[in-house]
Amino acid sequence: MTKKLIFLLAFFVFSNAYSQSSYDFGDDKYRPNMGQSGKDVIWIPTGNELVTKMLKIANVGPSDLVYDLGAGDGKIAIAAAREFGARAVGIEYNPEMAALGQRNAERAGVANRVKIIQGDIFKEDFTKATVVTLYLLPELNQQLRPTLLKMKPGTRVVSHAFDMADWQPDGEIDNPPKGYFWIVPANVSGEWALDSFDSKTSTILNLSQKFQYVGGNLTMGKKMQPILNAELKGDKLQFSYVDDIGNLRTVRMTFNGTDVKGEENSAYMIRSFSGFKR
Repeated sequence: MTKKLIFLLAFFVFSNAYSQSSYDFGDDKYRPNMGQSGKDVIWIPTGNELVTKMLKIANVGPSDLVYDLGAGDGKIAIAAAREFGARAVGIEYNPEMAALGQRNAERAGVANRVKIIQGDIFKEDFTKATVVTLYLLPELNQQLRPTLLKMKPGTRVVSHAFDMADWQPDGEIDNPPKGYFWIVPANVSGEWALDSFDSKTSTILNLSQKFQYVGGNLTMGKKMQPILNAELKGDKLQFSYVDDIGNLRTVRMTFNGTDVKGEENSAYMIRSFSGFKR
């Protein structure tokens, strides 16, 4: 299976690797070969145009810490720093490639914001990242997925070429080659008691969840109704419901572990509330 997936990777993206900048294919200390074997994948660098699109769709900026998993010669980490002002760390298993990546960062003038380390992406800690980039095989994405989903809600993930199975992307780069974008969702499933949501009666919000897709019911006193148009992005959930006089109200909530704060919006008032997971 692994050999088939390596062949698949080469088939889809080998032709994309020729539009590289001058430092991409080594220096007088180490010169990697296109398609050379690594720990789990072969080395085929991401094209410059797609690198920029990946970092743009993730809205990378100066406040971000980008981790590139399987960093190769460091080009994505370097682009994050040089083009978007971010700090970046690349994790690369091949020690010679990692050293080349760090030299590339020095040549690009961003060594103060870029670090390429030699390490195993399944052992190194990248949980402080605000953005994670990767160009791996489907089976490796699947292995990483539980770790990614445990990261801080709102963390942005971008993958070149391969998706995350039934974790549907929040966005895609359609211009070949393909890219996929996700925002790590908060865990909002369960029963939430909302204080000050309705001054006349108690309010319970029951939520079910599959990744970023959310459904549920809002119960005020004895009246229960489904929530409408639910949208979860990171730690923020928005939905609508119809009140007892037929007005459509919008609710925005921010989750922090077992606590929640929010506001309810209608045509005639805005009301703040808080709550907790029961």
